[in-house]
Amino acid sequence: MAKIQALMSIGAVSKRTGCKIETIRYYERAGLLKPPARSQGGHRHYSEAALKRLTFILRARQLGFSLDRVRTLLALADGEGRTCDEVHQITIRHLQDVRAKQDDLKVMEKVLDEMVSRCADGTLPECPLIEELFEVGPPA
Repeated sequence: MAKIQALMSIGAVSKRTGCKIETIRYYERAGLLKPPARSQGGHRHYSEAALKRLTFILRARQLGFSLDRVRTLLALADGEGRTCDEVHQITIRHLQDVRAKQDDLKVMEKVLDEMVSRCADGTLPECPLIEELFEVGPPA
């Protein structure tokens, strides 16, 4: 006997995942979520499988994966050439990107810290921060 699956409204899915309704719709338009079943009145009805897939998408996005990488991970999870090695390689590349961003942020922090230290708490007649932003060339 087939198990009858309970369906959820988009509002219920939003509450369970913490994902905004418009974001759920966006993921549908982007092809990350399959179009859900519709009621006679046109309301979306989501399955537990759709809820699980949305949770996967949200978790991957929280970890900073791009939509393209999420799409690739989902294709692998769906069995389209699924190999743990490929997931591993995608994750290594993402980790490298994260580390590069951290390095860039450290450089930005240093430059901003130096700019703020020249400010003298706003007591100078000319603003060194504004002048620094007008400078041609790389930041000091």
